[in-house]
Amino acid sequence: MSECRTLIIDDEETYARALQRLLGRRGIEADVATTAADGLSRARRHPYHLVVLDYMLPDGTGLDLIPPLRQLRPTPAVLMMTAYGTIDNAVEAMRRGASDYVPKSTALADVVERVIEAERVARAALKATPTPSATSQSGLAQEFLGESPSIREVRTRIQEVAQSPDTTVLLCGESGTGKGVGARAIHALSARAAEPFVAIDCVALPAPLAESELFGHEKGAFTGAERLKPGRLEVAGRGTVLLDEIGDMEPVLQGKLLRVLEERTFERVGGVRPIQLEARVVAASHRDLSQLVAEKKFRLDLYHRLSVFPIQIPALRDRGDDIVLLAQHFLTEFGDRMGKKLELHRETCELLLRYDFPGNVRELRNLMERAAILAPVGAGLVAPELLPRRVSEITVQRQLVTPQALGPKSDSGLTVTFEPGRDTLENLERRLLEEALRMAGGKKVKAAEILGISRFALLRRVEKYGLS
Repeated sequence: MSECRTLIIDDEETYARALQRLLGRRGIEADVATTAADGLSRARRHPYHLVVLDYMLPDGTGLDLIPPLRQLRPTPAVLMMTAYGTIDNAVEAMRRGASDYVPKSTALADVVERVIEAERVARAALKATPTPSATSQSGLAQEFLGESPSIREVRTRIQEVAQSPDTTVLLCGESGTGKGVGARAIHALSARAAEPFVAIDCVALPAPLAESELFGHEKGAFTGAERLKPGRLEVAGRGTVLLDEIGDMEPVLQGKLLRVLEERTFERVGGVRPIQLEARVVAASHRDLSQLVAEKKFRLDLYHRLSVFPIQIPALRDRGDDIVLLAQHFLTEFGDRMGKKLELHRETCELLLRYDFPGNVRELRNLMERAAILAPVGAGLVAPELLPRRVSEITVQRQLVTPQALGPKSDSGLTVTFEPGRDTLENLERRLLEEALRMAGGKKVKAAEILGISRFALLRRVEKYGLS
């Protein structure tokens, strides 16, 4: 079988050929098809690891082409590309199996970079040997799905450091943002993918047995040690070790871990023979380690040893419309398991975009599982009523502004008032947006700051109300 290649399916042949030439200069061979029928025929005859797919084609839409492409073996990744860039198209493309989405209005040079990123991910996914404990590349694409600059950077950093299999990585971010997923993705994309992935919860390490858990023990090393036990670092072999919530590790154990990282050797409890540490070390923490260092709760030398390649995982509330893409992905996943074809109602999307998500991606996934369970068979759309009360209550608190709350003039200078019985939440929101944009001189970033929402949330509302 010949080596897998990239396939571009786009009826604008000039554009497709320009993309093909630019990719060729970067070492990526690509074929071009200008119709859906030709593209599918080529994909069935030749193995492709990536298909760059246009939305509008002369004989159909790219959306209709995604399912048959994803049924091929080997299964190609699909990068959806369209001039008709709306959030609804993006959600539907992801629901049907696309791994990423790029507006065609993006500068061609940037499109090339996105294709190169997707090509690298797809090639690594085909080469990686899946293990029960490792997240496949498709898992990386799904868990870190989105278009926000912060999550695109995370995907890039993960892919980069995965190619350096000995580099120590520090993953930082709030609980539920996906640090564990990131660690497994680094392992799955690396040359260590066929080796074990061992996760160690530093919070759950019992102080008296922590050394035995990490380093193992010899038979008779202490009361109850009736046989030799390899430690977690030894079990990992040449794979990857995740030190989860490293900020909660006991100070005494921090010193012992530092010595192991510096010397790359350790001994079992009660043993004298040095054992080589061959695994890559990935640490993760939801706490600010630099702050813990300042508070004398974490060793400075260990912090520097761990933060060779730090990656910051963003909070979900800072990822804008990624929330909707992820929500639809999770809803489709759970709906398929239950035999339900479910999509988010537009009002449900609005509620999710306004919610703070203190539990981040983990909380969103749980919300969508709950909604899928509660949704009646044949309902189709997931209405706002299927979300927990805390989501709508917090949303109302953040969005509903009364004359009493605003007073004659709010601290921010907004002078919009609300008249019960006449105004609706929608026209109040529109007037707030208009006033904030006026105060900000049309600068959307500043207007978002005035309103206390993200730039992505502001852009979505500007588009919704047709504001300039």
